[in-house]
Amino acid sequence: MPAIQVHDLRKSYGDLQALKGISFEISEGEVVGFLGPNGAGKSTAMKILTGFIAPTGGSASIQGHDVLLDSLEARRNLGYLPEHAPLYTDMRVGDYLDFVGRIRGFGPAERAAARHRVAEQCGVLPRLGQRIGELSKGYRQRVGLAQALLHSPPILILDEPTTGLDPNQIVEIRNLIRELGRRRTVLLSTHILSEVQATCDRVIIVHQGRIVADGATAEVTTHEQGGLLVHATFAAGSVALGRDAIRRAITAIDGVRQVRDLEAEQPQWHAFEVLAGRDVRQDLFSLARDRGLSLVELGREKTNLEEVFRRLTGS
Repeated sequence: MPAIQVHDLRKSYGDLQALKGISFEISEGEVVGFLGPNGAGKSTAMKILTGFIAPTGGSASIQGHDVLLDSLEARRNLGYLPEHAPLYTDMRVGDYLDFVGRIRGFGPAERAAARHRVAEQCGVLPRLGQRIGELSKGYRQRVGLAQALLHSPPILILDEPTTGLDPNQIVEIRNLIRELGRRRTVLLSTHILSEVQATCDRVIIVHQGRIVADGATAEVTTHEQGGLLVHATFAAGSVALGRDAIRRAITAIDGVRQVRDLEAEQPQWHAFEVLAGRDVRQDLFSLARDRGLSLVELGREKTNLEEVFRRLTGS
């Protein structure tokens, strides 16, 4: 049974369609980056999964519990850290965690044990007697994570957990999330794409209410829109062949979907980015050999997640 299951999920606000029928499943133990530009629909999807709003159509479940029909049981199985952590800054850290335990229905002994466990796990044990308002932003995020973990949920949903943190604090929270992901399912939303590449096993990218990419992080960063990106640079060899003729020859290769001109280091070179449904490097090598061209460079396009994100969601 998937830890999180979403099927044809839709949400409208009047005439605005925030979600246009997204579907995905997340298995137990996966750490998944849930990405999209502002207004893409990812926060709406997270609010539906956590029971804050109801969908217009479709369904979603947490550990097999429908978020609409069995909302309480679904929420018992997840911990949620929204972008702005739900903290009472006038309370001390220990009192706040005790308060959250009371809301969860824990008895005195259970609250004390849970408070110590999450404080140690999130690195705030020395801060239990300190007021939350006196903590740095990084420590406040740690307290927010502690409240999400208090009831030992199998699933964590984190919305922008590193917003407003300095580089050192970001590394601390990243390491903490990576450690948490070893024992539970994590759905993580962030605009810092390098964090996703360093932390997440899988990436789901949402744009204009639809999923535009879903796959292992390494796979998404080497493929674009279901294809493999290859970079090839040619120069005149035994014959001089023009750029247009080379582009037409590349386009004719089986599986090639798109050919884009790139700026070459030398004016007499012809550089191309090739999007194909398969690895066409051997075909490009054969093209150079058969047409008497000199192959200056050939390899998979080395892109990072930020570049893929920009291409999939840019106007």
